[in-house]
Amino acid sequence: MRKKVTLKQLARELNLSISTVSKSLKNDPEISEKTINRVHELAQFYNYKPNALAVSLKSNRTKTIGILLPEILNHFFAKALNGIEKEASARGYKILTCITNESYDKEVEYMEMLNHSSVDGFIIALSEETQIVNKYDHYEALKREKVPVVMFDRVWDQMDCDKVIVDDAEASRNAIQYLADSGCTNIAVITTIGDLNVAKLRIEGAHQSAEKNGLLLKGLTLKNATHAEEEIYNFLKNTAIDAVLGLDETSAAVTINSCHRLGYKIPEDVSVIGFSDGILSKYSYPKLSSISQHAEDLGAKAVTMLVDHIENTKDSYTPRTEVIKTSLILRDSTN
Repeated sequence: MRKKVTLKQLARELNLSISTVSKSLKNDPEISEKTINRVHELAQFYNYKPNALAVSLKSNRTKTIGILLPEILNHFFAKALNGIEKEASARGYKILTCITNESYDKEVEYMEMLNHSSVDGFIIALSEETQIVNKYDHYEALKREKVPVVMFDRVWDQMDCDKVIVDDAEASRNAIQYLADSGCTNIAVITTIGDLNVAKLRIEGAHQSAEKNGLLLKGLTLKNATHAEEEIYNFLKNTAIDAVLGLDETSAAVTINSCHRLGYKIPEDVSVIGFSDGILSKYSYPKLSSISQHAEDLGAKAVTMLVDHIENTKDSYTPRTEVIKTSLILRDSTN
């Protein structure tokens, strides 16, 4: 293996001090242009790269952010990760991403691994199992070590850290209000993520809007999507409805398929609104009206908050919670 060229070697070959070579590589104005050009030419010849470990030890930062996501096939988290990477790169940071696959044990394992790798901070969305078992000792450990953390979308309210959330309750209130305004009176709320806090907030918002409009909602709450197709089909078959709010993209897409099987016309017989505004929404038939959570903006905001915390030079730091507003995107599945 080819041995990496060091700053010391460059200095020796150029007959300069290590300090002069280092300053030249940074184009320091106190170094002459002739010397800077000599140093850059030799560094380019050897394809010299600064020692990242040495730089991080000197600055006490690795310029690396640890990302923990519950899944990546979910369009929302994929878009959020895209926003995270773009903003991190713009701020001069790299990301290390781990997917927990909704597992508490993997969440703990990956967090410990990334923390041991000395990332400067974390951006985290909780796994489903972590919320179910209600165990958060690993986050208490980060807090004790004063590791900067930003939680997004799926958050633990008791964690004293920065958070970026979507106003899930308001999103549902707006969706139910739209359905009510369009003449729907028998509205059902369906979800396949019943164990998640975001689903509970969405259900709460939906009921608030229904009560305001004198409506009584019907509902089907599933813990996961394992038997969603069969369960949703039977629910729609045996329940008189004229609209459905799917609290996740899967439940809304399966609702549309089930309506087709039952011979219901969309939106003439049943109006459907979903969450996330992902690929399923754009390519279902008819195209699905959906609530956009602006995932890329959410991811970028999480990076901004984390880097602000990491680079904060004050002794104290006050955590903030940023709320991202949603948008109701109307397509062919609603009147």
